[in-house]
Amino acid sequence: MKTNIKRMSGCVATANAIKLANVDVICSYPIRPYTGIMSELARMVADGELDAEFVLGEGEHGQLSVVYGASAAGARAFTGSSGVGVTYAMEVYSPISGERLPLQMAIADRTLDPPGDFGSEHTDALCCRDQGWIQGWASTPQEALDLSLMYYRIGEDPRVLLPQYACQDGYFVSHILGEVDVPSQEQVDAFLPPYKNHHVLDTSNPMIIGPQMEPEMGPGTQYQRHMAVEGVYKVFEEVHEEFADIFGRKYDPWLEEYMTDGAETVIFIQGGHAETAKNVAKHLRNLGEKVGVVRLRTLRPFPTRQVRETLSKFKVVGVVDNSVNFGISCGAGVLLTEVRAALYNSDKKVDTVGFVAGLGGSMISQDEFYKMYSIIKNVAETGKNEKQSYWSPFEL
Repeated sequence: MKTNIKRMSGCVATANAIKLANVDVICSYPIRPYTGIMSELARMVADGELDAEFVLGEGEHGQLSVVYGASAAGARAFTGSSGVGVTYAMEVYSPISGERLPLQMAIADRTLDPPGDFGSEHTDALCCRDQGWIQGWASTPQEALDLSLMYYRIGEDPRVLLPQYACQDGYFVSHILGEVDVPSQEQVDAFLPPYKNHHVLDTSNPMIIGPQMEPEMGPGTQYQRHMAVEGVYKVFEEVHEEFADIFGRKYDPWLEEYMTDGAETVIFIQGGHAETAKNVAKHLRNLGEKVGVVRLRTLRPFPTRQVRETLSKFKVVGVVDNSVNFGISCGAGVLLTEVRAALYNSDKKVDTVGFVAGLGGSMISQDEFYKMYSIIKNVAETGKNEKQSYWSPFEL
């Protein structure tokens, strides 16, 4: 298969995906580190490489309002943000998913204020996890490109019709270069057909979208939204299979396993810091340690069955949360809570230990991962779990 390998950042890789997807409307507002996506798309539009309407919003709430209307009018729409910009638009997320409008939003994570630093922290995107959007994390620039294409295809499927958060770690994926196989336009056109909206606004036949409802209409509306998200699982798997057939890159829709054969302990994680965890696991394997890594690729819908079946193979799972969730159960984060819920009905008891790391944009170092593996190895050997969770680096 002919390849077109280029070195680019996650931001540029995402911009290439949006260009190949032939989007109609783009709305931007600058906030680092996602801004690199819009800078590249603006250049593409200015140079005539991409025929799209490029709108500068007056803020993040305005951004989402613009693409909300554009998608309702039948356009394939794209926007994005980071950090406090993501939370500023919070009011608009639920109406977009409630209207079943499959626009896409890139989120290049950064921590909220305070401290508001530039690197990765997943708190901003995790604030949005229950808004009825599809959501997952890329761990490399290649995956950032591929994720955007697959998410449009999944979200626009008539059986789904849901918006998508295509997330990547700020700086660690958004700004660090990696090798990316950029597909041809012919390949993408075969995979992603032109978008056909299920209801298009028509000036000759006006309609109101997003109106207030009577209380008795609420339960049925929310149940329909619940069923829409529950119906995504089959489409996810079909689209990933077709993607592999056309592009030659095979992804599991839900989980990536790394060196898990024969492992007794694993690190469970999502996002770009999984690459560092893999390097540490490889070194420990060379030393004879029975360790591995399981990376969550899709957070919403959460793959409960797949997580239960996969993690039940191990004695101890160290769950790494790259976010802050003050006061949450067990003192860690969303991933630990989700994993424990998924394992609750497992026939096999699996010990879990939470780790909160990489906050404020700091990297999760190899040394931190070595210490995490040491802790979960001790739990596996002794059967004693002294702490529910550890905040790194202070408690390791």
